[in-house]
Amino acid sequence: MTRAIIEVAYAKPDGQLIVEVPNAPNITVQQAIEASGILQQFPEIDLAINKVGVFGKLAPLDTELVAGDRVEIYRPLIADPKEARRRRAKAASK
Repeated sequence: MTRAIIEVAYAKPDGQLIVEVPNAPNITVQQAIEASGILQQFPEIDLAINKVGVFGKLAPLDTELVAGDRVEIYRPLIADPKEARRRRAKAASK
């Protein structure tokens, strides 16, 4: 049975926060994030910059959600993953 809630998740290196939001008809990703209160707890989140997704797949802010969905707010990458992998490979070959 599908739960009548939507989860909004934000993770930082020192932990994560998952907030449950009641499902409402036609609720969008942006509305769920705003209803969760996460933007007040983490002022560094800027929805114009941070990417968001639903269950690991990128989604626009106007995506309509259904009960049981989990909205994820992603932090910007600190380093280019390909470049970091090259540096590790180079260091390992020495």
